[in-house]
Amino acid sequence: MKRLLLAAAIALSCVTAAFAQGDWPSRPVKFIVNFPPGGPLDVLARSVAEVLQGQFKQPFVVENRAGAGGNIGADAVAKSAADGHTVLLGIDSTFTVNPHIYKGMAFKPADLRPLVVMSSSGLLVGVNPSNGFKTLADLVAAGKSKGVSFSSAGSGSPGHLAAEMATDASGMKITHVPYKGNAPAVTAVLSGEVTGGVLATPGMLPHVKAGKITPLAVTSRQRSPLAPEVPTVVEAGLPQLEQEVLYIVMLPAATPEPIAATLQKAVAEALARPEMRAKLQGLDMHPEGQQGAAAAKRLADLSERYGKVIRATGMKVE
Repeated sequence: MKRLLLAAAIALSCVTAAFAQGDWPSRPVKFIVNFPPGGPLDVLARSVAEVLQGQFKQPFVVENRAGAGGNIGADAVAKSAADGHTVLLGIDSTFTVNPHIYKGMAFKPADLRPLVVMSSSGLLVGVNPSNGFKTLADLVAAGKSKGVSFSSAGSGSPGHLAAEMATDASGMKITHVPYKGNAPAVTAVLSGEVTGGVLATPGMLPHVKAGKITPLAVTSRQRSPLAPEVPTVVEAGLPQLEQEVLYIVMLPAATPEPIAATLQKAVAEALARPEMRAKLQGLDMHPEGQQGAAAAKRLADLSERYGKVIRATGMKVE
């Protein structure tokens, strides 16, 4: 009898695992993007959704749930059914910065498991031409002597972190001015409301080409594919400002391994397509590809690095 029960249990577990993988997706999959529509993350999410929809013959629907530095969308996925039909496409700061600056979060980072780091992008350090700055060294000198102001896409955003990192690394006096999104933060630079900003390159580049914003450096390890003439912060003499935004895919931590593995493989294969590589370049992104444990380690390492900066500068949500 015990042997029969054991055999039945083994058979059931095998069937369950096979069903979990083979039956997914059994209905439309929801991609939750935890930032507003129209940005690089949103465009990337919709491109990946289109590829997977064709592969799995099920709708992959993108839903934007922005707010609280990505916490609202992340919380929605963390509390969803762990069946692979609700997926988070977000950026690393929700997990590497927010736990250090929010007094309380409705979810724990451990409630979600990273599957794939899809890509990375740097930010562009740009200033209003009326300031007369031509190099990053010019900006640093002004920041030390009289102080400067930086706009960002919001408190806790990558641009906000960059301002604090610049303060910590160079001794500049920086007034951080948060806005509700990248577009109004760029407008503030254009109008001269602020000295400059550390913002997403695609939103700054049209104004750079028009001569309305002076580019000083990019924060990524490599030069931007959209502005290869602009030096990196390492080349410009401020290596401590090196910072990249990571675009990641995550699932509820309790999602069965077969489902997670299927989605992880599908996303990685989608990103390897030539047309997707071209899409990444157009979004000012560099391909990444860390998966599973490697993706989790990269987030953990960034969280440790950013946590030190946040504690040293007193960065907080305003």
